[in-house]
Amino acid sequence: MKKIINDPMAFVDETLEGILAAHPGQLKAAGDPRAIVRADAPVEGKVAIVTGGGSGHLPVFLGYVGRGLCDGVAVGNVFSSPSAETMYEATLATHGGVGVLYLYGNYSGDVMNFDMAAEMAAMDDIRVETVLVSDDVASAPREDWTRRRGIAGLFFAYKVAGACADGGADLDEVVRQTRHAVENTATMGVALSPCTVPAAGVPTFTLGENEMEIGMGIHGEAGVRRGPLDPADAIAEALTGAVIGDLSLGRGDRVAVLVNGLGATPVEELYILYRRMRQILDADGIGVHRSYIGEYATSLEMAGASISLLKLDDDLTGLLDAPASSPFFVQAADLGAARR
Repeated sequence: MKKIINDPMAFVDETLEGILAAHPGQLKAAGDPRAIVRADAPVEGKVAIVTGGGSGHLPVFLGYVGRGLCDGVAVGNVFSSPSAETMYEATLATHGGVGVLYLYGNYSGDVMNFDMAAEMAAMDDIRVETVLVSDDVASAPREDWTRRRGIAGLFFAYKVAGACADGGADLDEVVRQTRHAVENTATMGVALSPCTVPAAGVPTFTLGENEMEIGMGIHGEAGVRRGPLDPADAIAEALTGAVIGDLSLGRGDRVAVLVNGLGATPVEELYILYRRMRQILDADGIGVHRSYIGEYATSLEMAGASISLLKLDDDLTGLLDAPASSPFFVQAADLGAARR
């Protein structure tokens, strides 16, 4: 696999150097160079939203540091959790005096390190609450949804939490609304090819030229079905049916839609998936309030896509519609979803 890199071991740090050099008005490094925060952090009197995880998934996690989104992020090596110390530095650099929400995907390494960071913050009298995103339908049944992996649905959680905090809510209310969003988000994906971690130099898994895997995780975790590559409509039907069923959606419900590319899928193909998914939702009487199509949570150069649905109520709709901006995402209050 050809890559535009220098030393594979410098991949993450050189990526961060490039991002900070490109966006100095929006981002800055905290005490730890892998703790990246909003340029105006800390914002006094506002609940801070801090996330983190392994590199290789841009825009997740770093791409959602900005106004109306997250205040800071701890960045790990590719597909590896950041350290507790890095998360602690991001916490110190963003705390505005009214508490911090840790918001990240449900992976054991992240949970262990971020729980340690929360304990360190408590020693400084900083209150930290945690919400784990667990939207991957393939990784556990609905009755055990808290065991699921966190994948592209992270985007909806960031959007809701960030809007709630920017609106002046206290930490308890930010936690409540964010958990409500996570409980009402479901995602299912399909992988068509593996990716290659720079430091390893070999593909993360093998998949035949004409094969696909439904439900594969963003690190190559096993899915629920591997078989011949289906036409786009059949893929859309499988993914959409899984998330509709998981959320028990029916006529009269409203949703936000995310059709996400995993890193090497042309946007044209994502719109083909959206076309069939939208036909299904319309036929079922499920209203689409807002749609996002593009790369929102990737896995290096993995080919594939995922479909996420967020079941909306009035509170979640208002928070989703609020303006937000980061170097990787911008949404105006009245112009609908947009991607930079």
